[in-house]
Amino acid sequence: MINLSLHFSMTKTTITYSRIWNVAYPIILGSVAQNLINFTDTAFLGRVGEIALGAGALGGIFYLAIMMLGLGFGTGAQIIIARRYGEKELKKVGPVVDHSIVFLILLSVITFSLLQYGMDALLKVTVQSEAVFKATVEYLNIRSYGVFFAFLNMVFRAFYVGLAKTKVITYTTFVMAAVNIVLDYVLIFGKWGAPEMGIEGAALASVIAEATALLFFFIYTSATIKFADYALFRFVHITFRQMISILRISVPMMMQSFISLSVWFVFFLIIEKLGEASLAVSNIIRSVFVLLMMPIWGFATATNTLVSYLIGLKQENEVMALIRKIAVLTFAGVALIVSFGLVFPKLVMEVYTNDPTLVEMGIPVLYVVSLGALFLSIGFIYFNGVSGTGKTNISLTIEVIVLSIYLFYTYSQVYIFGADITRTWTAELVYGSLLAIFSFAYLKTNRWKHSKV
Repeated sequence: MINLSLHFSMTKTTITYSRIWNVAYPIILGSVAQNLINFTDTAFLGRVGEIALGAGALGGIFYLAIMMLGLGFGTGAQIIIARRYGEKELKKVGPVVDHSIVFLILLSVITFSLLQYGMDALLKVTVQSEAVFKATVEYLNIRSYGVFFAFLNMVFRAFYVGLAKTKVITYTTFVMAAVNIVLDYVLIFGKWGAPEMGIEGAALASVIAEATALLFFFIYTSATIKFADYALFRFVHITFRQMISILRISVPMMMQSFISLSVWFVFFLIIEKLGEASLAVSNIIRSVFVLLMMPIWGFATATNTLVSYLIGLKQENEVMALIRKIAVLTFAGVALIVSFGLVFPKLVMEVYTNDPTLVEMGIPVLYVVSLGALFLSIGFIYFNGVSGTGKTNISLTIEVIVLSIYLFYTYSQVYIFGADITRTWTAELVYGSLLAIFSFAYLKTNRWKHSKV
């Protein structure tokens, strides 16, 4: 037993740090551009007022939770595409893309209807502040139109990430960020002859930016990809059997992503009970937290793709070594970003708000989420290693268990122990550490080996 363990720990992977970085860094740069959107929305709405800032947080998270359904399906498709790529079955990639388009168009219709006709009733019973409620509804009434563009963007993203051709993710997201930033300035504040729309302007800017990104994806794909190489965009063999095979991998990812963001939405609803100032601070911290998550998301996506690719190559014994390498790179990247916030916390807070009370409230929370991001840099990589093996039902189970503990911890801090905003945010430490422990424990069992997708 000792010898086997020693042999396993010494196993190396043929995938180098350089290869991992080449897959991850375009996604990280894309996350930088995406964070520019979050930063711009938060900074501009912070100048509008506390109500707009709080409503932007709730509306943005509510919309993002819906988007997680599409992202989860796209991640499942990405895992399958990477597996086919590793198996050298390129002609089987196109049908996965075609089926994904069909499914996500149907899903976009359903989610749009939910956002248009179901959100009022849900928000009415969950949001305490009447002013925040009204502003959130105004935001989502417009933002909901973006689902059609966002879901189709996820199909293109799955295709390119599955093939480890990730540079286009950077290009597309920077185009989207540029459009969003300009339109935020014009529409929120009514510049250049445009009407002053406030929070509705932020929503409209995001919708137009997503539509622009989809157009860029289509033009880029038409110019650089030979559709025949992958049997792409044929739509001639859309079958129930193939759809079910994709859904078997994707549905747990969809539920996992949706539940994760839904729980974060509930987290912010609990925060809202602490007052409008606490909600405003948490929206700022949310934007900072997204910044800290940038390298994590990039390397996590690379983990999904490269683990599935290795299994397709029949090199399963290299998987744990690969994940360890990615975890090291991720921790280093997060530590580099965290160090700036720890040295200049007041400067970071003042980027988002000029209210000295919010700055003072936010600095201790910033310290907590910085530590939480370091925990997540390990936990999220091992967690995505589990899903990359194709055992998405296991990753869903892990997520549900960890999030249940996370939610109970948050609720008890606020309603039982009367915690302030800083102690409440320590829930992120709980989440990151438990995710790492459960995911690593499962991977060490080797039960994921020889999984089929």
